[in-house]
Amino acid sequence: MLYVSTRGQAPSLSFEQAMMTGLARDGGLYVPETVPVLTHAQIADMAGASYEETAFAVMRPFIGDAFTDAEFRALIAAAYRGFGHAARAPLVQLGPNHFLLELVHGPTLAFKDFAMQLIAQMFQASLARSGNRITIVGATSGDTGSAAIEAFRGLGNVDVFILYPHGRVSEVQRRQMTTPTEANVHALAMDGDFDDCQAALKDMFNDFAFRDEVALAGVNSINWGRVLAQVVYYFTSAVSLGAPHRRVSFTVPTGNFGDIFAGYIARRMGLPVEQLVIATNQNDILHRTLQTGQQKKSGVVPSISPSMDIQVSSNFERALFDAYGRDGAVVAAQMEELRSAGAFKISQGAYDWLKGQFASGRASEAETSGTIAAMRAATGELLCPHSAVAAKVASAHLGPVPMITLATAHPAKFPDAVEAATGIRPPLPARMADLFDRPERVTRVANDLGALKAIVRDRITT
Repeated sequence: MLYVSTRGQAPSLSFEQAMMTGLARDGGLYVPETVPVLTHAQIADMAGASYEETAFAVMRPFIGDAFTDAEFRALIAAAYRGFGHAARAPLVQLGPNHFLLELVHGPTLAFKDFAMQLIAQMFQASLARSGNRITIVGATSGDTGSAAIEAFRGLGNVDVFILYPHGRVSEVQRRQMTTPTEANVHALAMDGDFDDCQAALKDMFNDFAFRDEVALAGVNSINWGRVLAQVVYYFTSAVSLGAPHRRVSFTVPTGNFGDIFAGYIARRMGLPVEQLVIATNQNDILHRTLQTGQQKKSGVVPSISPSMDIQVSSNFERALFDAYGRDGAVVAAQMEELRSAGAFKISQGAYDWLKGQFASGRASEAETSGTIAAMRAATGELLCPHSAVAAKVASAHLGPVPMITLATAHPAKFPDAVEAATGIRPPLPARMADLFDRPERVTRVANDLGALKAIVRDRITT
């Protein structure tokens, strides 16, 4: 199994090489050269299996000889051992043919834990084998950073630096990043928005001298290993509702397009997915793209669902690559247009392909709050704002095919928004009850690439 860049100019890599590299040297994102297809019988055999067993079956075809079967099973077991629910990703019914996939039971109470816990185990195993040391730098709109710090804190051979937009994450998200005491993790509060953080991250990767000097690696959803781990819960939830004998649909709250792209890969693997619905908040660039055939940035407007406050959706490039028949030169040109002009127009053929793969919708701030209140009254479920965005958008796409809405974070991560909508302030789990009493350790940084690189150079372990 080889991996190729979406921009067509970087060398093909093995799974382990692509995982450790993150962003390709031509600025593109790695995708598998081919997508393995599971048979009807192989998918049917997942019925009644544990989450870990399904994870092995889904991911094993992608990893080549990176790990033996025994090693990979052990890494999967270690990754999910700390989750707070035996099913890992349980389903709850919200209404007729509408189900909630709870991805909130990991160590940091967000869906990012499913991928980050596993990729940390894989990184550590690979580094232990090679004896190398790496520097992980990530950008976050909230949940990725806390999941990465939790997964990599205290691990040998790894230094972790997480950039987050100062003042634009929830207090719980911030404290999850700033209260760990391990010396190998560093929270950096950067002036600007998430897109500024993501741009700085890409600039560091594209400075090859710096990248090689500090052995830079990435764990944002630009890393294929992250996307792959998220494919698993599409299979576990769909099989629970009757797949492959029955078709299912998914609605996914997304800003950076990684989670919905994982659903697309599941469909490519043979999962019978009827609809893949993109749910956006008021920062609705993905919805506007699907409506107009043009991707055009507008300013990021802070919202009560801050993890979706994004205008540059990195993983959309992976979908464009397939939409253009895997023509890396066209993708590279369009990404340059977005960078330089803030917009690009999608060709009619590629636009038709995208509309055939994805549906979309948006939820306003008022609709999001209203959905939190309505779901609490109708079902007793407390939704975080991101999950409520998805539930609102899903309501317009319900039909005879079961709809699975992804709940991507625990409501206690966004207590102010939930309390404003319902009058209920959701408590943190007991293991995190003292989060607000722990001392914080954070560095405020300007939106300045030179200053960021200086901090990384100064603090890495040599």
